[in-house]
Amino acid sequence: MSERVRCSWATSAPEYIDYHDAEWGTPLHGDDALFERLCLEAFQSGLSWLTILRKRPAFRAAFAGFHIPTVAAFGPPDRDRLMADAGIVRNGAKVDAAIANARTAAELPEGLDALLWSFAPAGHHRPQSLSEVPATSAESVAMAKALKKRGFRFVGPTTAYALMQATGMVDDHVASCWRASA
Repeated sequence: MSERVRCSWATSAPEYIDYHDAEWGTPLHGDDALFERLCLEAFQSGLSWLTILRKRPAFRAAFAGFHIPTVAAFGPPDRDRLMADAGIVRNGAKVDAAIANARTAAELPEGLDALLWSFAPAGHHRPQSLSEVPATSAESVAMAKALKKRGFRFVGPTTAYALMQATGMVDDHVASCWRASA
């Protein structure tokens, strides 16, 4: 059997291959699942996504499976625990943002899933090559603005677009990728 053709970013490590083949670009729903992705995208800011993928099990353990009500109830002892956890990215601003974002998400009347998916574009076109994949879009700018207005942190337009890609709100698998025809 021949090797599958993948998006070029996804070929340098087994974790990238697994993530690309099983998750990236696949529609994801559920408040806690989307909260996890929102947090991980924020933690990734300034770092390699591979670092986040390798630390993902530790993030899930440290943040109680990203269960929104549990993270929203985190207090100073939890923050101290997180900042001492070498298994995750120990950035105080990002840790504080994750906790604050859980509190904000817990208060959303429509839920995080409905809010985030309301920004999914209707007519997204699959890119022919990686050079056609944008870092932001009008929808990601609008999503970031709406999230910030509600009190979310670490959710700029680039992070919002990466979230949209990761959760299948947009499908940026290039035309030659096996996932483009899956």
